[in-house]
Order: sequence, then C-alpha cells, then structure tokens
Amino acid sequence: MKGKNTLKVWLPMLFSVMMIMGMVIGYKLRNNTQTATSMFKFTQKRAPIQEVLDLVMLKYVDKVDSDTLGNAAIQDMLTKLDPHSNFIPASHLAEVNEGLQGNFQGIGVEFQIFQDTVNVLSVLPGGPSEKAGLQVGDKFLKVGDTVVTGNITSDKIRKLLRGPGGSTVTTSLLRNGHSVVATIKRGIIPIPSLEAGYLIAPGTGYIKLNKFSENTYEEFMGSLEKLQGQGMLALILDLRGNGGGILGEAIDIADEFLDGDKLIVFTEGNNTPKLEYHAKRKGLFEKGKLVLLMDEQSASASEVLAGALQDWDRAEIVGRRSFGKGLVQEQYNLSDGSALRLTIARYYTPSGRSIQKPYDKGIDDYDNDILKRYRHGELVNADSNKVANGTAFKTNAGKTVYGGGGIMPDYFIAADTSTGLNALGALYQNNTISNFTYLYYVSHSTQINSFDNAGAFEKGFNWSEQDWKKFVEFASRDSISLAGLPENDKNYVTRRMKGLLARFRWRNEGYYQVLNPSDEMVKKSLKILQP
Repeated sequence: MKGKNTLKVWLPMLFSVMMIMGMVIGYKLRNNTQTATSMFKFTQKRAPIQEVLDLVMLKYVDKVDSDTLGNAAIQDMLTKLDPHSNFIPASHLAEVNEGLQGNFQGIGVEFQIFQDTVNVLSVLPGGPSEKAGLQVGDKFLKVGDTVVTGNITSDKIRKLLRGPGGSTVTTSLLRNGHSVVATIKRGIIPIPSLEAGYLIAPGTGYIKLNKFSENTYEEFMGSLEKLQGQGMLALILDLRGNGGGILGEAIDIADEFLDGDKLIVFTEGNNTPKLEYHAKRKGLFEKGKLVLLMDEQSASASEVLAGALQDWDRAEIVGRRSFGKGLVQEQYNLSDGSALRLTIARYYTPSGRSIQKPYDKGIDDYDNDILKRYRHGELVNADSNKVANGTAFKTNAGKTVYGGGGIMPDYFIAADTSTGLNALGALYQNNTISNFTYLYYVSHSTQINSFDNAGAFEKGFNWSEQDWKKFVEFASRDSISLAGLPENDKNYVTRRMKGLLARFRWRNEGYYQVLNPSDEMVKKSLKILQP
C-alpha cells in the first residue's frame, strides 16, 4: 500500500516535468527545425543556401519549383569546385547510368527520323526486333496506339519503344509500300563499347573502344582471343574519341599488356588515402608489338591506360595530345533518387605524373580548351603540341614525358583541316550525308549484300559519277551547294558515305574497315609495326 501511495504523490509531478520538456523542445523545433536542443548536444545550423531556398519558397511573389531551383543551386556550387563534379537529377539518372551499365531494355533497333518518318537503320542480330522480323528500311507508322508519323522526336519514339524486359509492344510498319504488323518482346539490349575488332593486315589486329563500361573488359578479351586465334602478333588499339568511363575496366585491360606486378595507376586526394593498382595476373598480350591511338577527345580512363603503357615503354602512342582529365569521381545516390558525382581524388601514372590539365581560369575556359588548341595550331603543328608549363618525368627506359595536361603522343599526326568546313558542316548539320546514304542502301541493298564481307566491299565498291551527281542534287534540296567542291572534299564525303553503307550491312566494324585504309594515324601505325 505504501508503494502505491508514493506513486500517487510523484505521478502528477512526473507529468508536469514531461509537459514542460515537451513545450521547450517544441518551441525550439518551431524556431529552427534543423537545430536540435542543446539537451541532445546537436549544434548544427542551417546553411545560408538552405535558408535562402526556404525563404524563396515561403515568400517569393510567384510560384517556384523547388526541385528546379535547388538543383540549379547545387550545380552552380559544384562548378566552383572542379569541372567534373556533377549533380544528376533523379529524372536523368537512369539515362546517365545506362551508358556505363552497357545495356538497356528495349527492342534492339537503330532509327533515324527522315522526312517526319521513323526509319529503321539497323537491327541488332539475334535481338528482339530481328526475331520479330523487322528489317533495315522499315518505317514505323504506329507504336502501340500512338501514331509516330509527322511531328515526332527521337526522345518520344525512344520512350515508346523501350520498356521492361519481357513486356511486348505492337508496331505498325511500312515495308515496300505495304503495311506490316509486328509484335516485339522487349529484352536486354547491349550497348557495346567495342566498335571493331579485326585483322587489319596479316598478323596485325585492330581494336576500337569507344568507352569503358561494365562490359568493356569482357568485350575486349573476346576480341583479343579471336584475333590471336587468327594469328595476330601485333595490335593497334584505337582510343580516339574515348571519353573514359569505369576506371577498373581500363586497369584490367592494362593488366593484359603488362607483366609482373607493375604499377598501373595510383589515386590520392585530400580526404582519400593513396590507393595503388598493380598488374596481378598473366596477361594475354604481354610481348607483342602495340600501338595506341589517341586524340584530343581521349580522356580519363583512356589516359590512365595510355599513361601506364607509355611509362613502362610498353606501347607507342600515335596521334595528338589527349584531353587531360585526371580527376576521379565517386557517385553517391541521394535520398530523392538523384545522385552526386563528386571528385574525390586525382589519379597518377606509374611515373607519378598527374594528367589533369589546369582549371583555375574557370569552367568556360576549361570547356573551350579544345577550341583554343585548334586556334593556336596545336592540332596541326607538332611543335605546338605540348603541355604548357608541364612537369617532366621519366619513363622506365628513361624517355622524358610530361604531366599536367594530358598524354603526349610519341608520334604526332595532324588533324585533317584541309576540307571546306562550311559546306561539310552544313552537310552534317542537315544529316544530308546520312539521309542520302540510307536511301541509297535501301534501293541498292541487293548489290551491297552481294559482297561477302566488308573487306571485299571496301575493295570492290566505288561511287559512280552518276551517284555523285545525284548526291549534289539531293544536297541542293537542303539548300547546300556543292558546285566547285574541291576534289579533296569530294573524296572525304564519298569515303564517309561508303563507310556508312558498310555500317548498314556490317555495323561499326564494317565502317572502320572501309575508312581505316585512308586514315593517317592507322597508316603510321602500320609502318611502326612493320617487322
């Protein structure tokens, strides 16, 4: 009984204390929802950027989209750090990640909108569309219940065609003047990073990589083993235009060329400890002759691979100075489905050189670097192709190399700037070249398909003078005059149109088999690799 009486005495007092505490905490939280009471030892205050955003949302004269405003503020903040830290809104994240994942879910066709009609340019071998009977030259009339002729955009048709794997989409097509209905079961569609892998000369292979995605090493190894089975003893690895991607894929490929436990690259940042990556297994191509092609668009993981091979004197670099991106980004997924790609370290080649070019003059200056190289003659003059104020390092064999602005080639090849840029620019801007080539392929597919392979096509097919006259007339419909076009420009255009014809039939590998025989970097590489 005594215990119960004591509880009756203290119970009102306990309720009073709890009520007072609740009032104090509630008052504090009302004043600042981001700052807890000192009772819990939390003293963090809201940053000014959050205060300003809250005030705008609460008091601004017009309605404001908080997501748009907040995203813009975040992106602007990141530009003050470096050129490659980046905020990715939730609505764009899947598309951004898709390229690195190496696949997406869809129907497996390439298309182009020509005269307000969606035309099938290529059909993935073994893919959903081929199984459903789609052919190059088909024209989409409807996707599901949606009419896709007339005012249609590439983004809209892409969204209509893509969907979860295993789902179906019914399409209405126009083929040779007749309507065809095809039901396509969507599946996983690979996005290959390896565009070509073939014997370019007896005993010499050629491999072209356009990026480093999750599947790049696997694709590369498949091509390497195939070429070795065909007697490959030397290799040209083409990284021109390769903007990088997943660092680990480039490291794995470097491991196939380097013996022992050689250092490939190391990364280090102010808040990130030094981390070294070494060769760790017996590579498939540790001894054969190797040439690596680079240009001003080769960046990031491409430069890691090139830097490692150059520092160990394993490959000859042919081309022009690479882009100069030596910053490592790590992706952090945020609570609203967006993501932050934050620069956390720099990467360094085995000799210790940083490839990152300066960015202390602002983003605009950084983004215009390639244009400045062109204006300063760097793309055409070997003497100007250098790292300004770069630091000198030594390769394993004692050759001088430079850090602080990309990878310098061992053999400089000037860019082809002799063509008439105005006329050619208009042809590309209006898709004149690709449109004419597509229509030619559709009407001459029997002739083109009569060639056994792209190599035979490269040697056996030539544009006639009548074909050129038809192209000149076709270009005039786009208000482009080709009268008096220099012979050099004419050859440039016809080579690319021939390459596109090969691409329709033999995909990207056919394209490069047609263009490479006249490619100055490739020709120089073949001379270097001669026994």
